[in-house]
Amino acid sequence: MQLTVSPASRPLRGELTLPGDKSLSHRAALFAALAHGESRIANFLNAGVTHPLLEALQTLGIPWKMEATALRVRGRGLEGIPRAARAPRLHCGHSATTMRLLAGFLAAAGAPAVLDGSPGLRRRPMRRVTAPLQAMGVPIHDADGHAPLILEARPANQPLRGLTYRLPVASAQVKTALLLAALAANAPTTLTEPALSRDHTERMFAALGLPVERPAPLTVRLSPPIPSHIPPLNLSLPGDISSAAFPLAAAAITPGSRITLRGVLLNPGRTGFLDALQHMGAALEVTPRGETYGEPYGDITIAYTPHLHGITITGDLVVRMVDEFPAFAVVAAFAEGETVVHDAAELRHKESDRIAAIVGRLQTLGVNAEALPDGFRIHGGQPWHGGVLDGGGDHRIAMAFAVAGLAARAPITVQGAEIIAQSFPSFAESLRTLGAPLTLTP
Repeated sequence: MQLTVSPASRPLRGELTLPGDKSLSHRAALFAALAHGESRIANFLNAGVTHPLLEALQTLGIPWKMEATALRVRGRGLEGIPRAARAPRLHCGHSATTMRLLAGFLAAAGAPAVLDGSPGLRRRPMRRVTAPLQAMGVPIHDADGHAPLILEARPANQPLRGLTYRLPVASAQVKTALLLAALAANAPTTLTEPALSRDHTERMFAALGLPVERPAPLTVRLSPPIPSHIPPLNLSLPGDISSAAFPLAAAAITPGSRITLRGVLLNPGRTGFLDALQHMGAALEVTPRGETYGEPYGDITIAYTPHLHGITITGDLVVRMVDEFPAFAVVAAFAEGETVVHDAAELRHKESDRIAAIVGRLQTLGVNAEALPDGFRIHGGQPWHGGVLDGGGDHRIAMAFAVAGLAARAPITVQGAEIIAQSFPSFAESLRTLGAPLTLTP
């Protein structure tokens, strides 16, 4: 599939309500499986990136069904996960989140399984999750630090060990896997990060009555006893803040634009892109609207502002916008002056090497961009030309460079645009609603 976006001839205007947040969708579905009874999760992200998790739950005997945009899951608790005689093979698609969270979930249940995925997922680092799980007593093995992951059955009367562990990288996926495994531990599990990663799991655990605490800013602890029954969930998920980055970037580079995104997740660990836009001089207004299961949400309005300027991004801000760098790079190319990103080496281990993917495509468009070992440098403020680019099998790269077409001298065509459906199936429709000139061709 090809997505062609032409230079904007008029401002983008309007309002959008976005699909549910990807990180929250994964966690809500998995925690619903841990609960006892039927959970209802409205505005669930029904997309390629969540389908492998739902299929895995089905294989494990956990029934679910989609009703419009709401997911219903009938959970059976950890004890309801079968310890099958033959380990089921669970295909995680492109989703590292699915693989890492399932590893922790199955570790707690003591259930055997083989976790595998696409060739791209097999390249993602997995030793960062298998090593600490092994230290807890989980019989799990990887393939030289990568998928497939093999979990063996654990006797029901054999608890896992508690763990005191310092994560080598700030990773919410690893942290969540270990917290899930800690549900079956006989002693506290204490995890310390080098920087604070997104804390969705901690917030949802607390909302469900699980004994999670934060004894220090970068430390989280889960201590037994764990309640034997977790209540079912009933919530509506806020819109995905990472998907919001693309219409926000589109408005930021299209003169005269003004758009509002309703009901978007505003977790402080996820709003780094909003801070970066404001540091660049963007006219951005955030209006809090409420909280659900510990997660704040609200509305975001952005108006085009001329003379955005380059900035430097390092440290904690990198962690708070780690998924938004493709969209950010397009805005940086539009902004005047130099933008530099450091401390972002983790971008090389996403669905693609995003440092190389961003810089290579910007250079193809004529933008002065340079890859750094832990980030990139962009000299912005000059118009770029159009052309044909490959999505690279990375949904965020494909969406970012489709947005770039709005400010190009000629249309930009993104090949392999079907990958966008992994996280934002309504992306093209949403941009079109705002007035973006685009066409989709098979």
